[in-house]
Amino acid sequence: MEALCNNSGLDPLWDWNITWYTSTPDLTKCFQHTVLVWFPCVYLWTCSPLYLVYLQLRPQKGIIPLSKLCCSKTLLGLSLASFGLLEMFYFLVKNEEVQNHLLILLGPLIRSLTMVLAVVLIQMERIKGTRSSVLLFLFWMFLVLCSMVPLKVTIEQIIDQVSETDSSVRLSVYTSVCELYTNQCPEEDAPFLSKFFFFWFSSLVVRGYRRPLQAADLWTLRDQDSSVYIMTELDKFWSQSCKQLQYVHSIHLLCSRSSAVPTEKTQLLKKNQEGRGCCLILLRALGRSFGLYFLVGILCLLAHDAIMFAVPQVLSVLLGFMRDKDAEMWKGLLFASLLFILSCLQSVLHHQFMFHCFTVGMRLKTAVMGLVYRKSLLMSSAARQQGTLGEIINLISADTQKLMDFVVYFNSVWIAPIEIALCFYFLWQLLGLPALAGITAVVLIFPLNGIIAKIRSKLQEVQMKFTDSRIKLMNEILGGVKILKFYSWEEAFLPRVNVLRDGELSALKTSQILYSVSLASFNSSSFLIALIVFGVYVLIDEQNVLDAQKIFVSVALINILKTPLSQLPFAMSTTMQESSKTNLHPQQRLGNFLSQDELKPDNVERLPHSPDGDAVLVQDGFFSWSTSGPPYLQRINMMVEAGSLVAVVGHVGSGKSSLLAAMLGEMERRRGFVSIKGSVSYVPQQAWIQNASLKDNILFGGQRMESWYHRVLDACALLPDLDILPARDDTEIGEKGMNLSGGQRQRVSLARATYRRSDVYLLDDPLSAVDAQVGQHIFDRVIGPGGLLKGKTRVLVTHGLSFLSKADLVLVMEDGHISEMGSYMELMDRKGAFAKLIHTFSGTQRRESSTLKDKMMGLVDQDSVAENAGKLTEADKVHTGRVKLQMYREYFRTVGLTFIMTIVFLCAFQQAASLAYNYWLSLWADEPPVNGTQSDHQLKLSVFAALGFTQGLAMFGTTLAIALGGIVASRHLHTDLLYSVLHSPMSFFEVTPSGNLLNRFSKEIDAIDCMIPEGLKMMLGYLFKLLEVCIIVLLATPFTGLVLLPLTGVYVCIQSFYVASSCQLRRLEAVSRSPIYSHFNETVQGVGTIRAFGEQRRFILQADRHIDNNQEAYFPRFVATRWLAVNLEFLGNLLVLAAAILSVRGRHELSPGIVGLAVTHSLQVTGILSWIVRSWTDVENNIVSVERVKEYENTTKEAAWTLEGCSLPAAWPSTGTLQFENFGLRYRKGLDWALKDISLSIQDREKVGIVGRTGAGKSSLALGIFRILEAASGRILIDGINITQIGLHDLRSRITIIPQDPVLFSGSVRMNLDPFETCSDEDVWKALELAHLSSFVSALPHKLNHQCCEGGENLSLGQRQLLCLARALLRKTRILVLDEATAAVDLKTDQLIQSTIRTQFNDCTILTIAHRLSTIMDYTRVIVMDRGSIVEMDSPSQLLHLQGHFYQMCLEAGLI
Repeated sequence: MEALCNNSGLDPLWDWNITWYTSTPDLTKCFQHTVLVWFPCVYLWTCSPLYLVYLQLRPQKGIIPLSKLCCSKTLLGLSLASFGLLEMFYFLVKNEEVQNHLLILLGPLIRSLTMVLAVVLIQMERIKGTRSSVLLFLFWMFLVLCSMVPLKVTIEQIIDQVSETDSSVRLSVYTSVCELYTNQCPEEDAPFLSKFFFFWFSSLVVRGYRRPLQAADLWTLRDQDSSVYIMTELDKFWSQSCKQLQYVHSIHLLCSRSSAVPTEKTQLLKKNQEGRGCCLILLRALGRSFGLYFLVGILCLLAHDAIMFAVPQVLSVLLGFMRDKDAEMWKGLLFASLLFILSCLQSVLHHQFMFHCFTVGMRLKTAVMGLVYRKSLLMSSAARQQGTLGEIINLISADTQKLMDFVVYFNSVWIAPIEIALCFYFLWQLLGLPALAGITAVVLIFPLNGIIAKIRSKLQEVQMKFTDSRIKLMNEILGGVKILKFYSWEEAFLPRVNVLRDGELSALKTSQILYSVSLASFNSSSFLIALIVFGVYVLIDEQNVLDAQKIFVSVALINILKTPLSQLPFAMSTTMQESSKTNLHPQQRLGNFLSQDELKPDNVERLPHSPDGDAVLVQDGFFSWSTSGPPYLQRINMMVEAGSLVAVVGHVGSGKSSLLAAMLGEMERRRGFVSIKGSVSYVPQQAWIQNASLKDNILFGGQRMESWYHRVLDACALLPDLDILPARDDTEIGEKGMNLSGGQRQRVSLARATYRRSDVYLLDDPLSAVDAQVGQHIFDRVIGPGGLLKGKTRVLVTHGLSFLSKADLVLVMEDGHISEMGSYMELMDRKGAFAKLIHTFSGTQRRESSTLKDKMMGLVDQDSVAENAGKLTEADKVHTGRVKLQMYREYFRTVGLTFIMTIVFLCAFQQAASLAYNYWLSLWADEPPVNGTQSDHQLKLSVFAALGFTQGLAMFGTTLAIALGGIVASRHLHTDLLYSVLHSPMSFFEVTPSGNLLNRFSKEIDAIDCMIPEGLKMMLGYLFKLLEVCIIVLLATPFTGLVLLPLTGVYVCIQSFYVASSCQLRRLEAVSRSPIYSHFNETVQGVGTIRAFGEQRRFILQADRHIDNNQEAYFPRFVATRWLAVNLEFLGNLLVLAAAILSVRGRHELSPGIVGLAVTHSLQVTGILSWIVRSWTDVENNIVSVERVKEYENTTKEAAWTLEGCSLPAAWPSTGTLQFENFGLRYRKGLDWALKDISLSIQDREKVGIVGRTGAGKSSLALGIFRILEAASGRILIDGINITQIGLHDLRSRITIIPQDPVLFSGSVRMNLDPFETCSDEDVWKALELAHLSSFVSALPHKLNHQCCEGGENLSLGQRQLLCLARALLRKTRILVLDEATAAVDLKTDQLIQSTIRTQFNDCTILTIAHRLSTIMDYTRVIVMDRGSIVEMDSPSQLLHLQGHFYQMCLEAGLI
């Protein structure tokens, strides 16, 4: 190159005398004509082939139409190419000796060809649908920068070249400006510069500042962030990998079976191995999906680190300049400018890395939620008993958040050691071997924090176990809250929740104490390293002098060490746990969940529909609920002809429902063969109803065909109910159908199945919840030979003996096998057990109350019917604006004044110590050496050490105080939330989705536990640190205050924009999370129905839609933080520039020590400013959790559980007399009366039956007695005492109800019978014997300690109902209310129960909401209700004689 320059008559390529050692720096002509011209062109030509390949391979987005801007860029590009050719032609004409000026001639030629290439790239991008180009942007930027120097140097000599250069400058600037300001849209189409600095986000921030953001303001997700895009590839790879893993495990299983019998321990080890295998597959799948995008973030991180280590080197030369009084001023200004530019680049690159990490984290969250949801649809019945809803909620809330955090920390595993090594390398270059002494501090700190991280990991496992159990218990409480209120069991479950919460907070407290030690050691690490390094440096040789350059460059390098030293132990601990065998880290927990057993597709062979042959075939079937358990069904052989009606009968627990489950493939097929031809519809014994409109529950994703829809409603006897519903079939049904009666829920479930027009119908006792008239109607119009399902294959489990004669085949189940099988007449002729059963119960028929629960009358206020007709549940509220100051007061009030004063004092003390030891360093640096040495080293080191250790202790105290204060506040807030929810009336739970409440008990409480204390700690620390920096910078350069004031104004402006939007985004994100929990909850409860109908795909799409809605709020929320950081750190960098320039200008008055102190501290301002607003916003965002937790504190509460001064006799009620005096009931003020003017007296030991049609008020009467609804007029007296004058628990604990829906909680059988543990074992066994369950319970391995699953799923519905009877027998109160209490039991068991009730409750007053009318024919009185009033009341015989309403009902029931 030198020879080429010489041959062209130019000066050398580089000359230090022209460039550096001069007061007017310049570049050589050769450099200008070669490097500055060729660099941008070579860059474009080098990168273009790869870029063209990228454009060719990327998905086609459509051709962008030609626009004025595109035409202008093309025309200007070709014009510049033409100018280059004209310049070359002009030069050829003017100069004859071309060979002597070859370099000058090559410049225009290369530039012209490059302009043509740029035009080609512009058009290629347009064809491929690319709106913004990083490649071209960098090219124009390089061209502008390289054109500036020749423009300055040759402006007077070469006018034509100036014009040409100016043209290129104008074009470059124009293009850059065009790319910057056009297409101001979200990130996907934003220009490169807009993406780099997050300008594209500004429009949403401005909108959020002008008015509170709404969900409609949020952008839809980018395609690559959507659930469909993420899960399509991930699901495919995941399925393939899991199949391979299952194949390997099956081979190992065969080998292990051949070698030895597996023990419980080996099975557990195998399960853990499968969990780890799934975890590794998951990580590989996620890496394959997101790895390339994550790699881009890593490249930004590497560039950031390179610049980070360049900053101390620039600081070194700046301090060297300050010491050299003869150096040229422009050099100091250059160093100051370079410091500013590097700081800006470091900031932007760091936030690009963080943006990529958070984007990957967001996609990871979508992937994990999608996998968990899909897994929940595939899990076997045994696995579902282990993978509870609480665990699922925890996986998708707390665990996904920890996995997202892990994405950021993951890079620390490999980058932190490199950063540590580089720091010590540069320290060694600066100070020599004494620098390596600092490794001693690292060796001391690193193992300590590694041990702490490991202990904290164990504590986290303990904490997560408690959290899982707490969320699971809360879900059960919310699902069975009605039973809790009926039995006044709230105070039995409150301690259970509080014990779990105490365990959770105890583990958190210990973890936070260790974290305080860890944080204090890490924050003191820079001081310890500096102390050791400086101490060794000055003590080993008296000639070693610590000047400003050595001290503050060393301090800058040591400050860099803080981040890797703090992150590495945590990252290594987190990563090493991947291979741990016993931990419950989020990755492992997720792996364990995803490795749970799934339903085997080959359990049932699905064949195409055929009108001939057997529609259902079971041959030699042995079935169990788990792979390891004994077969529950044995020797099952059945053939169901296509189009036939098969009835299945048997006692409670005989295996009727299990038989249907085996046909559906829900049970493990241990032996035999099962096949079903055609599509299947299923009606479960306990109806599963979605929180949706009545219409949506019936259509279940199908298209509405009006005529068929109307026929189905009519056949299922739902048309009369539509007249009562406020919006007819558009009326919203609450969760679990809580605003429908049991009969209605079952009829809606039957209508759903009927509407599908499937080939095979499996009906699990759908007639048990309807009265005789409606049951006969449904059988005749739907199930029977003349019903809508005629010609379809129907398998009907029933206790209704009157329907059996119309069945083509009857199966009799007994102890898990088919004891008898044949037609009705064949079985009767055999005169076996079936025939005896028929003869014994031939007169008994099914029952009443398919009616809509009376409360439906009160669901919708008449004034609001037009506007929100049919709406029941309330969506999660979105508050707007800044969080109210009251929320902060509430939080700090729960923390306590003592904690607050201690925290503020320790923060101030800590920062004062920091300021003192930093200032001490500047004094040390300014001490001039005497005879080449400095004096009093020991004194200086002692003072420095004392100040540093003082700061470390203060840091420990501050962190610990904040953590403990946060735990105190969290405990109070959780307790208040729990008490507020449990003190709420039933109407609150009917309109509040459980997802809203679970969201608060999981995610919001987690934020209060961890996020708020962490945010407060950071905010206070950085506020005091900023105060320290401002003091130092103003002391060094007072004129910096002139820059500081306007920067503060801009800072406040940006902060106000950001906080307004960020806080609202946090609320929107929190609100959009509740539907996810509700949908997961609903799916887990109805997974059997969903699988039977084959609707998994539709529910997956619904879950994906809920997740995407949540991510739409989450994405701008984390981008807002990056937008804020880039803007604020730019302001901080301006302060660095001001401090550096003012220091350079005043170098003759300032000492190097004070300049070094000021500049090193100003370098920290970028991070400090950003962290202050970020931490403050985190606090404000997370204080929204306090706002949401406190939201239910002001809702309507039910009456007090106990009243002070109200002392009831221990034996109350002693007689059990009931008096209603003009009693009236409304569901809400302004609505029609549910009960009106009820006046009656029920005497001691009287047995009263309550009957009536739809909306008669039967259930309302029971609700009034238990004060589930309060009286609107009149009163109820029990033993002469007004029930409104005693506490709710005093009332409800002295009377008993056996409800229609049997609800069990996870726990032992004993706990479900006697949660207060007030009864002896003998009493419990006696109650079980009277409930006809003693033989069943005694056969269980753990007897009374047998663990019931969540919802009692490991017991049949009939067994659950019998346990509810045993509860009542244990309580043995003087008043008993039966609300359709034997709906799920067979006739024989029902007869036994009725006998038990008559004998054991003979001395009690009994009110029975009649089910089988035959059961109340021997009662003292029967009350017939209609439209909230009593229309008939007398003995059954007298009412039959009157031939009124009761007579008509008995006639319809076949009793007359």
